[in-house]
Amino acid sequence: MDNKEVSPSINRRKFIKIGGMSTLALTLGSAGLPVDFLSKEAHAFENMDMKLQFKKDGKFKIVQFNDTQDDENIDRRTVQLMEKVLDTEKPDFVVLNGDNITGGCDTPNEMKQAINNVAQPMEKRSIKWAITYGNHDEDSTPKSGLNEEDMLKLYMSYKYNMNQPSSKGVTGTGNMNLLIRNSKGNDAAFNLWLMDGGRYAPQTIGGQDFKGYPTWDWLRFNQVNWYAETSKKIEKQFGRKIPSLMYVHIPLWEHRYMWFGSVDGRTAAHHENAVKKHGITGERNEDECLGPVNSGMFSAILDRGDVKGVFCGHDHVNTYSGNYYGVLLGYAGSTGFGAYGLPGADRNRLRGARVFNLDENTENVLVETHMVFAKDYGIDLTANDQSTAPAPIDATKKHEKIVR
Repeated sequence: MDNKEVSPSINRRKFIKIGGMSTLALTLGSAGLPVDFLSKEAHAFENMDMKLQFKKDGKFKIVQFNDTQDDENIDRRTVQLMEKVLDTEKPDFVVLNGDNITGGCDTPNEMKQAINNVAQPMEKRSIKWAITYGNHDEDSTPKSGLNEEDMLKLYMSYKYNMNQPSSKGVTGTGNMNLLIRNSKGNDAAFNLWLMDGGRYAPQTIGGQDFKGYPTWDWLRFNQVNWYAETSKKIEKQFGRKIPSLMYVHIPLWEHRYMWFGSVDGRTAAHHENAVKKHGITGERNEDECLGPVNSGMFSAILDRGDVKGVFCGHDHVNTYSGNYYGVLLGYAGSTGFGAYGLPGADRNRLRGARVFNLDENTENVLVETHMVFAKDYGIDLTANDQSTAPAPIDATKKHEKIVR
């Protein structure tokens, strides 16, 4: 979501930027065309540069980081939190689900440094990962000159990154899915949908502006259609629907409907009934910041019946999740200490990440999900700024993809 506070530390950050580190180039790697591991036929919906596969015990773990949202002078606690979560949970895959960086990067090198800050926790641990985009990722574009497509090339250059460009004709950057093989490696067991939720609504549609309406973006029909049609192709390929999770930065309207158990009702009584009906856990400390148009994605998900959960970020101080008509809807909260949080001394109380535990031996494969918080790891929650100069980027070594 948008920052709601003016940081009192801006002078310190500016000081760090001015005294910053020398320019280091980031060498880009190339990405190959994904290939179907059964038929060897090229498909847009599978990445074969690196395999995702359930472990021998049939388990697979995913960690979702949301809204790391900082410039090249990242708050040291953001990286500390990421590292603590990775070392404790030991996930098989990580999703950086939008607003990975924000404004403040004034040059291409500073943007590379900001990206490098959030890539290194996974790269140093050889953990496979991918990103989606949020509304703030291009905040630095006017000064740095790098847009989302340029940034995607940077992300894809890292050895353990699994992103791919979107299929042609699909709105956004990096819309994709990743199939996860079963423990034997001979079949698909689970699937991940990574969606670009966009930035902001256009100024006008049909000559009318959006005054009085929420002005964030929404999943466009071609994205919804791409999901539905790709889902059908996957079902045909494997002879059954493959259970999956969907990650998108901006929530669906159904997130709000679920919290209140109503389209129109917004009272505590509505929510109390919703908790019983939908099994809601977690906190909601701000309104869902949605687009003015309901994308219809949830309707498509119900029709296809393969997505078991849709998880977002965007609203930093929401951490709730629940079961909405057979589909889990939830938040991951904010990982980034440099972004807005709760008011006053509680600013950083909800900094955290979401964990997903999968088991191929269960019907829906998704066993459970829960939040972990910075407070669980003894990280300093003081409501201040602890930004640091960026770590150097290794310009001497290519970030080459693994091919197995």
